[in-house]
Amino acid sequence: MLPALREGWGNPSSVHAEGSAAREAVERARGEVAALLGCAAADVLFTAGATEANNTVLQRVVPTLGRGRHVVSSNVEHPSVEAPLAALEAHGFEVTRLAVDREGLLRPSAVAEALRDDTALVSLIWANNETGALLPLAAIAEAVAARGVPLHVDATQAVGKLPLDLSTLAVDYLALSAHKFGGPKGVGALVARRAPDFEPLLLGGGQERRLRGGTENVPGIVGLAAACALARAELPERQRAAAALRDRLWRGLQEKVPGVHRNGPGDAVLPNTLNVSFEHTAGELLLQALDLEGVAVSSGAACASGSIEPSRVLLAMGLSPAQARGTLRFSVGHGVDEASIDRVLALLPELVARVRAAEPV
Repeated sequence: MLPALREGWGNPSSVHAEGSAAREAVERARGEVAALLGCAAADVLFTAGATEANNTVLQRVVPTLGRGRHVVSSNVEHPSVEAPLAALEAHGFEVTRLAVDREGLLRPSAVAEALRDDTALVSLIWANNETGALLPLAAIAEAVAARGVPLHVDATQAVGKLPLDLSTLAVDYLALSAHKFGGPKGVGALVARRAPDFEPLLLGGGQERRLRGGTENVPGIVGLAAACALARAELPERQRAAAALRDRLWRGLQEKVPGVHRNGPGDAVLPNTLNVSFEHTAGELLLQALDLEGVAVSSGAACASGSIEPSRVLLAMGLSPAQARGTLRFSVGHGVDEASIDRVLALLPELVARVRAAEPV
């Protein structure tokens, strides 16, 4: 990103040499994103992140599809999908939110059974942002495609952590954010493989094939491309290393801390994510205690930081409000090693006991 920040001042829409250089950088980056995802470069639309990508599909694309006013989704979607779904309902659309099971999973047959003649879109999160639960995407995509219904996937948590080849998957729209796999914050992409003429969410310019107004964030886009290139080269080792650290943490928790329960599936889950409930424990207090020790964890979706409401994802999976409030999400990734895991395991028994004694739930 440094050359783009230090020297790449040209506007990609300008015809002078500096602008042409910026345009070349953007198009090279588009190719890198496409190479990671297995799609055509022309299908990649750069955005400010997955939130914008999701909103573009649900607020702008859906009304133009001409298929009807019914959308199928789930009851564990990210807020960047749930909020625009609610906006669609306010404008007369009907949304069917399928219930997940105790592990946070959906059956492909349940998705197929929810489809109707007037279903305009199926919109689902591939990897849950709180539990890491993975939907059986290939089977769901096949079932949806058999009915000719477009499929939108929020793949924010999965891209860069799992292999993905859109050349073999019937996914029409896919959203991602760079910062979820090592890239910079504030940039992402929407893959739109079935792109009708729709009114851009951001008006005011002809950028991105007239589908998104505004001067492109060239340094961010270059950073996203670098993250994609690294993910392509490192993905198998990343998966192995992250899963080993996650499993080391879970085994240690089971051995050292009484009253812990894992939320989500044991196998169909992201390699880097562990969601754990601590019985009779105020999760927010435990989070704060860990933070004082230099350990960063989450008590739900990161974008809902500061909320004391129980996670609606965990409630949808059947946890009680007390169980949901006693839950933390641990994530492993770049910079985390076995020593980091062992330090957390050394701290947690005493911290959990202290929080339970101070404010039992």
